[in-house]
Amino acid sequence: MVKPEVVFTTKLPGVHIRWCGLNGFCSLAVVFHSPPLVQPALKMNTVLSRANSLFAFSLSVMAALTFGCFVTTAFKDRRVPVNIHVSKVMLKNVDDFTGPRERSDLGFITFDVSADLEPIFDWNVKQLFLYLSAEYATKSNSLNQVVLWDRILLRGDSTKLNLRDMKSKYFFFDDGNGLRANKNITLTLSWNVVPNAGILPLVAGSGHISLPFPDQYETTRSY
Repeated sequence: MVKPEVVFTTKLPGVHIRWCGLNGFCSLAVVFHSPPLVQPALKMNTVLSRANSLFAFSLSVMAALTFGCFVTTAFKDRRVPVNIHVSKVMLKNVDDFTGPRERSDLGFITFDVSADLEPIFDWNVKQLFLYLSAEYATKSNSLNQVVLWDRILLRGDSTKLNLRDMKSKYFFFDDGNGLRANKNITLTLSWNVVPNAGILPLVAGSGHISLPFPDQYETTRSY
């Protein structure tokens, strides 16, 4: 004989009441059906991941801008005309306490320098390091280079260089007697360009002067 069975559904989720009757006997059962577990959705875009993406994107943009700043000025000609005039030259033979020789030649130069450095400055130039150097040859050395004067020109400073009656900022020493009667002392104004991004080019100005040094030493103390 088939058991009569009645199933009641309650308002409670997952709870069912089952009633069975057979030969006047009744049974009541409450059946619980647990709902399947639902995994919570994982948060893929957390605060740290968003910050990491933003930081990486910012670095990429900055790298692209820096490279563009370098490329747009990498092949620019940064030479400008320079006018150098020497008004006075003196030569002495003094004791040199910095080298092994007892006495060495010491030169004194009074010079004028004028140049317009404005074309050098652009959006990729931070500052210029200017220096005046003397080049000459002697019997012992085929090339001698001595820095006589220098200056740092910052962005925003006056780009009109107009120096008058300037004296050597550093000693013009020769490691011997190579300055006496030397007929080819060349003065050149050069500059090192300090950019915001890129290489540091070393540029020589378009214009130099060659002058002879005297045959006799000065004996006076004043300069």
